[in-house]
Amino acid sequence: MIETGAVERQTVVETVEAPASVVAAASAIVSASASGTVSRVVVRDGQRVRRGQPLFVVNSPETELRLADAQQAASGASAAVDLPQASTGASAAQAAAAADRAFQQARDAAKQIQNRALRQQALQQVAAAEAQLAAAQAQAQSTVDQINSSVSALEQSLAAVTQAQQAQAQVAVRVAQQGVDDLTVKAPIAGRVVFGASSGGGGGSDVSGLVDQLPSSLAGQAESLLGGGGSSSGGSGSTTGIVTAGSPVSDGDPILTITDTSLLTLRAEVDETDVLLVRKGVKADVELDAVPGARYRAVVRNVDLSPTTSSRGGVSYVVRLDLGGGTLIDGSPAPRPRPGMSAVASLQVLTSEDVVAVPVAAVFRDGEQDAVWVVQDNVPEKRIVTLGAQGEEYLEIIDGVSEGDTIVVRGADQAVDGEALP
Repeated sequence: MIETGAVERQTVVETVEAPASVVAAASAIVSASASGTVSRVVVRDGQRVRRGQPLFVVNSPETELRLADAQQAASGASAAVDLPQASTGASAAQAAAAADRAFQQARDAAKQIQNRALRQQALQQVAAAEAQLAAAQAQAQSTVDQINSSVSALEQSLAAVTQAQQAQAQVAVRVAQQGVDDLTVKAPIAGRVVFGASSGGGGGSDVSGLVDQLPSSLAGQAESLLGGGGSSSGGSGSTTGIVTAGSPVSDGDPILTITDTSLLTLRAEVDETDVLLVRKGVKADVELDAVPGARYRAVVRNVDLSPTTSSRGGVSYVVRLDLGGGTLIDGSPAPRPRPGMSAVASLQVLTSEDVVAVPVAAVFRDGEQDAVWVVQDNVPEKRIVTLGAQGEEYLEIIDGVSEGDTIVVRGADQAVDGEALP
């Protein structure tokens, strides 16, 4: 059955569909800070907490012992050392005074000599002896000064070593004190608490819905934990369900998860063939598997630069969108999604308003080109066209036909060039 119609002007919206999942604003797996036993749990499963709020307390004698050892080492750190200074001493001063008196007496005696030549010779001998003594005293003082300089340098070196030892001891105390402080485990983010991190079996009610509470980037990790895999933080992964006072824990054991759902986003995977059409600010309609018929609004926030392997095995790029509200088929507000829900995002990558457009069924391939049947006097004529935006119902025609032209809109495969339509 061949149908014809007039070329009209339409608004054409080209979309790119991408599989997606709902992601929470933030999610954090909280682990035990040390090995020991849980002494107190101060939150309930499902409780909302603020950032920095205490969650549970670990009793760890080993951690407290490290602090005591560090404090003891710090208190015993070496004090500054004062080394004695070298000196010529009081005896040297007394000897110098006695020498001065002796020299003076010798000069007085020499002056009593009547013979001028002998008197002059005697005074010269006294002066020479006095000069020798002065030289010896100067050499002795120089030696003392060198010794004292070396002693001062040694004192400075010892002081630097002592300060380094004291600083290291204080750092050790601070680190050990932080370890003790961390025994009171606090919320790294605000959100809702979900107890249970891993299980060796079927999970049970204590861990039900945990994966749904996590963003897709952590879902694989959570599934591994729930299936008995190791903890991401290196713990034994042995904890199951709600931890209570007295429960044994190991350093790094995942205890609970905090999920912040104050802001929901969407993580979509766009194929490499379409990603160049996607940019910040592009709007999208979103359909959730959990709410059939409902449509949610979203806007592209950013497009990752690095590729990833898509769930279908090809190359794709992660596109992150801000997720808004939605409406049901009857126009009433749609329920708020939960993190982890599957979705399909229809990204409106190109919108052409009030353009020449034809129904999708009117366009067919002619070799490597697109074409339509233009009808004049009930006779179809093949016309090559250039496409613009490609919507689900209409295609924008940039060149080839004009508004008001009559074309074949259905049954294009049945038309024959130059033969009158039935």
